[in-house]
Amino acid sequence: MQVILLERVHKLGYMGDTVNVKPGYARNYLLPRKKALRATEGNLALFEAQKAKLTADNAARKVEAEKLAKQLNGLKVVILRSAGETGHLYGSVSARDIADAVAAKKFNVDRNMVSMHHPIKTLGIFEEVLHVHPEVEVTIKVNVARNEEEAKVQWEKGAALLASTALAEEAAAAEAAKAALAAELAAAEAAEGKVSFKEAKQAAKKSRKPKADASEEAEEAAE
Repeated sequence: MQVILLERVHKLGYMGDTVNVKPGYARNYLLPRKKALRATEGNLALFEAQKAKLTADNAARKVEAEKLAKQLNGLKVVILRSAGETGHLYGSVSARDIADAVAAKKFNVDRNMVSMHHPIKTLGIFEEVLHVHPEVEVTIKVNVARNEEEAKVQWEKGAALLASTALAEEAAAAEAAKAALAAELAAAEAAEGKVSFKEAKQAAKKSRKPKADASEEAEEAAE
């Protein structure tokens, strides 16, 4: 089906272009949203008669959209969801959810501006694109967490806070404390003359190994 675009449509064309699209896409999206007209002789003549006005209106909307984009640039929003220990949500976060979170911060956006390839289904921090105008887009950050406290930690870490990660960090801290204590004991024994300095040095080096291993395990768990 051929249509005449009344504005730029991402990956399709620019205002005034005549393009081929699937009938369903035209009937369900382009035509009802007044982004295009059926490519008939009458509509071609109508477009040419209104082209100057359409161009001026589009330019005015673009200026306003650029102002909005500057305000939205760097915006961070938090969306709370229930999730399992592995970070998978009991449900998902949709374009509407993101638009509502942005609108809650007093910005005039709707779900049609949110460009998502698929819903968010895990905890974490995600970058999502808002098309505030056909020719203007801006990227925001979306923090999906179980609660406000976890959201704050995720902002600091830049990643999802999972139960496995927290346990790994606790284990690493315990091993580090154990290694430090062993090193202190070895140094004390050396000072008392119970062992040679060389033996104490080797004992201290050995005690530091679990600390390194624990750190590696924590990093692997976080990944």
